[in-house]
Amino acid sequence: MTQLIRISATLVVVAAAIGLSWAMWREYMGTPWTRDGVVRSYVVTMAPQVPGQIVDVGARDNQFVHKGDVLVTIDPTNYRIAVELAEAALKQAEVTAQNANIQSDRRAKLSAEAVSKEEQQNFATRALANQAQYQQAVANLHQARVNLERTQIRSPVDGWVTNLLVQLGDYANTGVNVVSVVDANSFWVDAYFEEPQLARIREGAPVRMKLMGYDELMLGDVESIARGINVANARPDQLGLAIVNPIFTWVRLAQRVPVRVRLSHVPEGVRLVAGLTITVEVDPTPPRRDRPASPAPLR
Repeated sequence: MTQLIRISATLVVVAAAIGLSWAMWREYMGTPWTRDGVVRSYVVTMAPQVPGQIVDVGARDNQFVHKGDVLVTIDPTNYRIAVELAEAALKQAEVTAQNANIQSDRRAKLSAEAVSKEEQQNFATRALANQAQYQQAVANLHQARVNLERTQIRSPVDGWVTNLLVQLGDYANTGVNVVSVVDANSFWVDAYFEEPQLARIREGAPVRMKLMGYDELMLGDVESIARGINVANARPDQLGLAIVNPIFTWVRLAQRVPVRVRLSHVPEGVRLVAGLTITVEVDPTPPRRDRPASPAPLR
């Protein structure tokens, strides 16, 4: 009797272990997950629109800045002088245009005996030309003021200054990047899933994530799935022939497809850095109302 009980207990334990192992295997294989995930963000690069010597650097490397903060100031001396010259040219053009209009209006009211038709047309044309010069002076003044404003490079977003290499006294050239800012409101995750897992991934599916250096879980949802990746085959050689990579018929490497994940919850104390490695797990089942609020441990 004792031997029968021992055998029965052993069989029960073995059956439970097999059942538990099978359930864990189905969960492991049925839930799409990958360790090949990367934190991404947009980086705004700013280049001067006007050249000049840098006279002030208002930010430090890795400093958080707000939208509109002045990061770099270019010497505004020449641009202030340009504004003053444009203002003086505008006043001169305005007076000249007013005088030409008065002369044209005076001759337009005179009779044919007092002034010829040709003279009236000449003064009218001169008035139109002076009016055009006045409008050009207005545009020149506007451009000078815009250039003066552009001597201050401001942050277009809230974020962190990154890899700041510009120094006081450097000469800034037009179109050459001098400062970059990581947009604080643009973080997302790119997860690279193998082909067999894509069938169980849908847009809007809940996602759990864990950064390599943190124990806390981040939450999100699948925003989109890429519809194209680079194909190594079919590239033409020098003769225009397709280059086809040889493979073994019994071994096929699964391609990885980027899946974009929108972040919905980042635990307090977790520092997001673009380029960090992250583990991503997608819930393949539709969301239910009775889903527990606390996330399960991530493998």
